[in-house]
Amino acid sequence: MIIPETIDIKSLSLDHPKRFINREISWLGFNQRVLEEVANTNHPLLERLRFLSISGSNLDEFFMVRVAGLAGQVRQNIIEVSPDGLTPEQQLEQVRARAKKLMAKQDAQWKQLKPELSKNGIKVISPKDIRTADKEWLEEFFLDQILPVLTPIAIDPAHPFPFVQNRGFIIALELEQRGTGAAMNALLPIPQQLKRFYKLPKDKLAKIKKKKKKSGISERRFISLEDILSIYAPQLFPGYDVVGQGVMRIIRDSDIEVEEEAEDLVRLFERALRRRRRGVVIRLEISADCSHHLASFIARELNVSSEGVVICKGLVGYEDTRQLIVKNRTDLTFPPYHPRFPQRILDHGGDCFSAIREKDILVHHPYESFDVVVQFIRQAADDPNVVAIKQTLYRTSSDSPIIAALKKAAEAGKSVMALLELKARFDEAAN
Repeated sequence: MIIPETIDIKSLSLDHPKRFINREISWLGFNQRVLEEVANTNHPLLERLRFLSISGSNLDEFFMVRVAGLAGQVRQNIIEVSPDGLTPEQQLEQVRARAKKLMAKQDAQWKQLKPELSKNGIKVISPKDIRTADKEWLEEFFLDQILPVLTPIAIDPAHPFPFVQNRGFIIALELEQRGTGAAMNALLPIPQQLKRFYKLPKDKLAKIKKKKKKSGISERRFISLEDILSIYAPQLFPGYDVVGQGVMRIIRDSDIEVEEEAEDLVRLFERALRRRRRGVVIRLEISADCSHHLASFIARELNVSSEGVVICKGLVGYEDTRQLIVKNRTDLTFPPYHPRFPQRILDHGGDCFSAIREKDILVHHPYESFDVVVQFIRQAADDPNVVAIKQTLYRTSSDSPIIAALKKAAEAGKSVMALLELKARFDEAAN
C-alpha cells in the first residue's frame, strides 16, 4: 500500500497543485476499487465475476473518452496544465502506467476465478480439453452459425487493411503457402453479433459428468469464440499453413463534443455519431501468444504508437466475462431484491389517479418498484380526461414501455412532449 505524502494544506495557496487530485488518476482509483470486489470472497462467486466484467467495461469507456481526450490534446500540442500541475502528456503517461497495473490485476483475478468457477461446475475449456463428443457438435455449429458471417481477409498490396470498428476483435494470422513457403498475413474480423463464449452440449457419457451429478452440481462447459476460430482457421485458408496467430482488440476515440447552441442539435449528433465510428485508434490490445512480427504489422497498419499497444497475458477484453454468469445458479449470486409496489395504489385496485386524489405519492427508488411509474404513464395514455403528457427522459431503449405508452398517447390525439438528454454517454444514438 502506498502511503500518501503528508501535506500541510493550510500553508498552501488555494490554487496550489498539491491541493488537487488528478481527475483521470482518481477515476482509475475508483475502478481499482471495483476490481477489489472481485477478490472479496464474502461475495458469491458469480457476483465477483460480474465485478470483473464491470471493471473491464469501465476501463473501455475510460479509454474511449477520457484517455482519448488527453491523447487529442497531446496531438494538438496543448501544454496547458491541469489543476494538479500536470500537462496532458504527463497525465497520459501516468494514466497508461496505472492502467497497465490495473490490467495486470484483472489478469490475476481471472486466473484465480477460473479454477473456482470450474470447481462450481462452470468451466471455460481450451481446445486441448475438447472431448470426442464435442467435435461433431462444434463442427456443425461452426459451419451453420459462425462461418456464414466470417470474412477472411488476406493482407497484401491488392487487399488493403480493412476497417475495424470500435471494441472490435480480430484474429491476425501468419500464413505460409504449402510448397513455395511464401508468407502472407491475414485477418479474421469477428462480427459483433457473435457471442464471446459458447456453451458446449452436455456429454452424458463423460465420467466427470457423473461425478458432478453425484455432488449435485450440473456442469456447464464454455469455449471462447477465439478458440473455436483457432481450431478451424486452417480450413479458411486452403493451401496455407497457420504458423502464428493472435487475438487483437481496438479501442477508438469515441468522445463527442458539440455546441449546444447548434441550429439543429439532433442532426449535429447524427453527424458526430457517424464520425465517431471512425475515431482514431488509441489503444490496441494484443494477446501474449501473438508474435512480435504480427503485432508490429497490425500496429503499423492501424497507426498505433508503441505507447498505445498493450500485451494481454490473460483475457483480451474482460467485459465479455458477463456471458459466463449462468442462470439458475442462485447459490452463486446475491439473493434477488424485490422492490415493493406502493400499497395505496394496490388498495385502490391499481388506479394511480384515484390513489393520488386521496394524497400525493412519493415513489422512492430502488426500494419501491419503477413499475408504478410505467403503470402511471400507461393509465394516462388510456384516460380520455388526460389531454397532455410532458415527460423528461435520460436514457431510452428499443423496447421501452414508457416510449410505447407515450406513442400510444400521441396516436390517441393527446399533446405529448418528451425532453430527452441527447448527450447521455453512449446512449446518444438510441435517444
